[in-house]
Amino acid sequence: MKRNLAGKAVLVAAVIGLIAAFWGFGLGRYFTLAYLKGSAERFRALYAEHRALVVLVYFLVYVATTSLSLPGAAVLTIAGGAFFGLMTGTLVVSFASAIGATLACVVSRFILRDWVQGRFGDKIVRINEGVEREGAFYLFTLRLIPVFPFWMINLVMGLTGIPLRTFYWVSQLGMLPGTIVFVNAGRELAKIDSLRGVLSPGLLVSFALIGVFPLAVKKIVALYRGRRGSDRGMRFLKKGEDHGTL
Repeated sequence: MKRNLAGKAVLVAAVIGLIAAFWGFGLGRYFTLAYLKGSAERFRALYAEHRALVVLVYFLVYVATTSLSLPGAAVLTIAGGAFFGLMTGTLVVSFASAIGATLACVVSRFILRDWVQGRFGDKIVRINEGVEREGAFYLFTLRLIPVFPFWMINLVMGLTGIPLRTFYWVSQLGMLPGTIVFVNAGRELAKIDSLRGVLSPGLLVSFALIGVFPLAVKKIVALYRGRRGSDRGMRFLKKGEDHGTL
């Protein structure tokens, strides 16, 4: 018992220490679009010489950032498109984001449970009701439609009864469309050499997708839910007729 408490205390201290180091040393300045653009050529040259190493370091940084719920995931996703292209960038970001999100869920569930409960108590009630009502599909819709920030979903889901395995694959699947959109935007940003490039058709389409995508998904999900509710109603009516209750 004492050993478990000591181990948990060490993990809590490690998590808090890493988060404090991020803010204390001002590491957030490396997770901005300005830094991304200013360092693009250097990173591309490094990637050309050491592809596997650069991908590995990027992957680990992405996992660490998301697992500790630090800001910068969106910029890192765009950087993945800028440095690795659409296919490789999407593949790396998809797995890194899903693994990082699952680790954040683990941290919330087993290490920072009391803090998350106190910080997001109202959100936990709402999301718990959604999970009980719709199961994994509720998490899927949260990943598609950004009603809550993704880092908040990771933490709050840790206090629900959803299995970690389910959380992982649903998160990876649900985040994939948005990942493709942001990685593609990064791929287009890499092509900008002057202010005139901001008006390039590819970049305009990418950012239009970023704005339109959540709205389109919200409409599709609403139609699906409405149809599913209608099907349930028809089954209820038919069951009532079969039992002679109508």
